[in-house]
Amino acid sequence: MDKGEATRVEHAFRVGGAERRGIEANSRASCGVSGGAADATFLLVSRKDHREETRDMLARNQTPAVTARAVTARDDARWAAVRARDASADGSFYYSVKTTGVYCRPSCGARAARPENVAFHDSRAAAERAGFRPCKRCKPDQPPLAERQAAQVAELCRLIERSDETPTLEQLASHAGLSVFPTHRLFKGVTGVTPRAYAAAGRAGRVRGELRSSGSVTEAIYSAGFNSSARFYEKSGQLLGMTPSKYRAGGTDLDIRFAIGECSLGAILVAATARGVCAILLGDDAEELAHDLERRFPRARLIGADAGFERLVAKVVGLVEKPRLGTKLPLDIRGTAFQQRVWQALAQIPAGTTMSYAQIASKIGAPRAVRAVAQACAANSLAVAIPCHRVVRTDGDLSGYRWGVERKRTLLAREARR
Repeated sequence: MDKGEATRVEHAFRVGGAERRGIEANSRASCGVSGGAADATFLLVSRKDHREETRDMLARNQTPAVTARAVTARDDARWAAVRARDASADGSFYYSVKTTGVYCRPSCGARAARPENVAFHDSRAAAERAGFRPCKRCKPDQPPLAERQAAQVAELCRLIERSDETPTLEQLASHAGLSVFPTHRLFKGVTGVTPRAYAAAGRAGRVRGELRSSGSVTEAIYSAGFNSSARFYEKSGQLLGMTPSKYRAGGTDLDIRFAIGECSLGAILVAATARGVCAILLGDDAEELAHDLERRFPRARLIGADAGFERLVAKVVGLVEKPRLGTKLPLDIRGTAFQQRVWQALAQIPAGTTMSYAQIASKIGAPRAVRAVAQACAANSLAVAIPCHRVVRTDGDLSGYRWGVERKRTLLAREARR
């Protein structure tokens, strides 16, 4: 700031103070109050008025050089990213603030700086060479917040996996150096499931492995971390889709009835256990669909359809031909805790509408798990019954579909017709 500019700023402050004192005096006189009561009444208002007046006067008294800096910053495309706190711009550039002496990421949540005080830098090193230090709020000298949080949650996941007893939420919070509620929110936001659900899924995975290698079912149950066999047997159907002894035998004695037919989308295979429909597969080759079912249940007894099963198949074909009408099918849904949460969200999408993968991720409370949502959609083995065809990209593109994009397009077109 040159001498002339400093003189103008000092004059602006003097004028601002005089104007403020005059406003306060006039306000007291008009209200008929004086002394301490009046001071208390007008203190906050006068301070706010003074700040606003000072900013206005400083703006009016800006030198051409200050004005030019402000115009230059506003004309830079990066200024829009700073104003919007655009996290997608993080890492592509940094900005510094002359009045605070710090440099920040574009997404920094600190108070917005005036454009004439802002400079842009291509790298952290460039900002530091210019004499600026890292902001303590957005920490631009550390990995992005999402990466730091992911690493923090990954450490919590390893802690859960290597613990014989499931750690309490308080123990997890202590390990993370956070309080209980932020830990729960962070864990669910990154993984898509709660710590308890993650621990349960881990135990389910361990018990599957133990059932294949242990000498007895009881040994497998306790080796997997269950405290009692009774608690495990209560959930064995949900975890394994069958009794532990049958799972240990690779699905032996599990009866699966199935039928292969034709619909407007090509070949269709419908399979069901005693619990409900476990597979609805679409394709061009009926024989390949049968092989797919065999790979899923290598030791199950696959039984050809009877008259009663044909009625179930007819319901499924009707759902494919007129998906908007919907139908209540008994389903035998098998998947991880996260997959089941995604599939439940898919089932709530009304016919004739679509949602993006990002919207589904937000709906289940895991906004950063977009890729995991896409993988859960790809793992769905119940075509149309779990309507993964109603999920599209953010730009509206159909994206992929396990049974072919053209089938997805056809299903959406049918649902769009009223």
